[in-house]
Amino acid sequence: MNINQEQLNIFKTVIETGSFSAAARKLGKVPSAVSMSIANLEIDLQLNLFERVGREPRPTPQAMTLYEKTDQLLVEINQWKQHAFALSAGLESSLNIVVVSELSHTHWTGYIALLEHQFPELQVNIFSAPQEDAVQLLHDGAAQLAIMFEREQLASSEQFVELKRETLVAVAAKTFNLALHSSVSFEQLLQSRQIVVASRDRAIKPELLYSKKYWRTDNHYSACALITQGLGWGILPLEMFNENPNLKKQLKYLDLADFTPKFEYYVDLVWRRESQLGAAARYLIAHIRASRSK
Repeated sequence: MNINQEQLNIFKTVIETGSFSAAARKLGKVPSAVSMSIANLEIDLQLNLFERVGREPRPTPQAMTLYEKTDQLLVEINQWKQHAFALSAGLESSLNIVVVSELSHTHWTGYIALLEHQFPELQVNIFSAPQEDAVQLLHDGAAQLAIMFEREQLASSEQFVELKRETLVAVAAKTFNLALHSSVSFEQLLQSRQIVVASRDRAIKPELLYSKKYWRTDNHYSACALITQGLGWGILPLEMFNENPNLKKQLKYLDLADFTPKFEYYVDLVWRRESQLGAAARYLIAHIRASRSK
């Protein structure tokens, strides 16, 4: 059975226009070519698709059953062709992006929507991980791009473009001992349990760790839940409070006496220099760079 896209398109057009001649006009073909294509399709399928009684052909019930699936099939064929062309032009078969868990609340999905619009057939996989684990996923090749906080030491194998600024704040439940003070000293932080977002690898020391006693979690939502329960103080993204005003009723910003209570960081899109990035990853990087230059 050698059914091709052109035959399916002619079959669909004959049913929609109601005649071989009307289909021929719409498709820019001679009526005999349309009639021959339908006849060959009937031979291949071993089905009578049209009753040739009177001036116009009438589709059989079998033809109408097939017609219901023809449009969807033609769409899928066109998508398959577009995807094949994109792959031949350098589109990656899939794109893995890791988002640092503390940034899960930020508006990073806009970048994914941009990719979907430009490359609708691209498979995008999103992972969430603490900063240290996100770096490891990038260097292991498990992710091609990472959305993460800036770091003091950038590996020579990495390249980045800045996305935005992000603010982190020290907070505690209003019933927690630190929240009862108008100002908190560094020594008081040292002596109070800290809830810290950190790598799943216990051997890696957490960033922004100040307390001698601390509990670890791998995402800021869990950290927030523990802090809200009064089990420790912690450092959370300020944007969380903007998105969830109820948190302001439960948590208090700590006024740190010995250093600035707000931690300002840039958020970067990071990739490995030696990686052979596909068309989608390159497009996203170029888009962000162009947006920054405006």
